[in-house]
Amino acid sequence: MKDEDTIAAISTPMGEGGIGIVRISGEKSFDIARKIFHPRSEIKNIKSRYLYLGHIVDPEKGYIVDEVLTSFFKAPHTYTREDMVEINCHGGVTAQRKILELALKLGARLAEPGEFTKRAFLNGRIDLSQAEAVIDIIRSKTERALVMASRQLAGGFSEKINSIRSELLNIMAHIEANIDFPEDDIPEADPGKIKGEIIKTRGQIEELIKNTGSGRIMREGLSTLILGRTNVGKSSLLNAMLKEERAIVTDVPGTTRDIIEEYINIKGIPVKIIDTAGIRETSDLVEKIGVERAKKYLKEAEMVLLIMDASEEITDEDRSIFEMVKDKFTICVINKIDLPEKIEVKELERLLPDKKIIRISALKQQGIEELKDEIYNSVVEKIGPIDENTIIAGQRQKKALEDAEDSLSRALTSMDEKMPVEIIEIDIKEAWEKLGEITGDTVSDEIINAIFENFCIGK
Repeated sequence: MKDEDTIAAISTPMGEGGIGIVRISGEKSFDIARKIFHPRSEIKNIKSRYLYLGHIVDPEKGYIVDEVLTSFFKAPHTYTREDMVEINCHGGVTAQRKILELALKLGARLAEPGEFTKRAFLNGRIDLSQAEAVIDIIRSKTERALVMASRQLAGGFSEKINSIRSELLNIMAHIEANIDFPEDDIPEADPGKIKGEIIKTRGQIEELIKNTGSGRIMREGLSTLILGRTNVGKSSLLNAMLKEERAIVTDVPGTTRDIIEEYINIKGIPVKIIDTAGIRETSDLVEKIGVERAKKYLKEAEMVLLIMDASEEITDEDRSIFEMVKDKFTICVINKIDLPEKIEVKELERLLPDKKIIRISALKQQGIEELKDEIYNSVVEKIGPIDENTIIAGQRQKKALEDAEDSLSRALTSMDEKMPVEIIEIDIKEAWEKLGEITGDTVSDEIINAIFENFCIGK
């Protein structure tokens, strides 16, 4: 019954803006809208997808709330495949909240996070993979990530999954025919052919898994930690890469106490740059907490920009940091090359034999573009090329692909061990079901609810 309620929500970010949108979806949406919307001219027959100018009026108190443009969308040709109304009002907080309040008083229920998109999924307009692409579009941090998410929303990923599931279904149907009707004139299942088909489909899944690595980076951003001892120019580097004064820069050691996170776009790849407190022994309680946080973030970072001061010799503090990053994906950045150089580069190369070294001056904006190029090249080298085959896949989708691959591997092992075809079919069916979790065909209600809880209210 809950899915049959009429729901309403503000679909634009709260705050001041040019336009705010209140969205209503469900069986009562037209009735609710007609009770509060007074068009400038009489509407005899509502036309779907037309904008009507008028006012929202409080039906109890009779005063005008706002001048609006209202559009009516008749099912099933709507986002949710239900009757929908969108009220475009002025973008003030009070106006939007008042219109929503009136809709709720007249019988609508406040929508839960992602409930409009959830209804689009439940009503068959989109599958689960496409629904998740909606949130990827909203959260995309670069144009390249946006294009990839839009391709997924259009069904590109789903088509590949459905194609593989169809192949697995054909294999199962052939096996089932031989199990259920052995006496009929049905060609016996050819083990060699079945094995070849399983290997083929497993290969397709492996290719999808390979393409999810770069897709995760495009979805979440590459977690990149700026690390080094105090006063080597970590915050200056952050500001130089962002081309704005985001972090406070002074000559006083320990200025940065907390973690600062910002996203930058490097050739279409979203990179999450994390500025940290300088690593050193300190008696200052607040600074000590910042240092501990920096060490915690180091464990989770996918890339480290290790900052060194070109105007100073390598210190014991530097050497202790070298030990921290020896197993991390690291680019060594020698900063302050505009000052007289004292650092021993050959010693640095000896201590960090497998780390790329880039020379910059954050203050003078020298070498910043070269550093960005190196970050991009290092990412591509690590995760592979980012192209039209890249899948913006979340952890849930990747896990389902990996589980499906494991199931097919077990099926192949069973074939090699001459196991009964019934056992082999179980593994094939399990792979088919795991792939169905991606599109939502075989997924549980708990997973569906967990996915849409991550959406914003109003979408």
